[in-house]
Amino acid sequence: MILKAFREKSIQKYTNGLLNSKTVAVRDNKLESVGVIVDGSEFSNVEAFKTYFNDLGVPLSNIKIIIFAGGNKKTDKLSDNYFSKKDFGWNGCVKRVELQLFIDTPFDALICFYKNEALELKLATAASKANFKIGLSKVDDRLYDFILDVNTDQFEVFKSELKKYLIILNKI
Repeated sequence: MILKAFREKSIQKYTNGLLNSKTVAVRDNKLESVGVIVDGSEFSNVEAFKTYFNDLGVPLSNIKIIIFAGGNKKTDKLSDNYFSKKDFGWNGCVKRVELQLFIDTPFDALICFYKNEALELKLATAASKANFKIGLSKVDDRLYDFILDVNTDQFEVFKSELKKYLIILNKI
């Protein structure tokens, strides 16, 4: 129990270090690759993201989705692209190869579709090499370059708002 608290504290310290040393250098290029981080307990229709971004002109091969299982065993079996609390060690060390590959991919945009305050979600977002990070409000604002104020159960609103702002920002 005590070791768990120390582990969480070390992950929090590592995440804060990443966020404090963050440099903002968003490029003007169009969206060609998109990564999506989803909390499986808040949103389950992850294929909707593939359809949405494919309709916006992003090739299916350039859309990667990873799901935070958070201990939900049903979510673990839905996809190979998942991660959980067990996939992080001390000081934010990533144990799962698929998650490390996702984090190291320099996506043109990273969509963080969750409201959960889990340390693991924050760490995956903060450590990502994505160029432009888009998230939902009421999560640590330091994580994102752009924030939308919608809930995870308002996917249609999210899609229309995101498209509107991507057009304004000349990303699509």
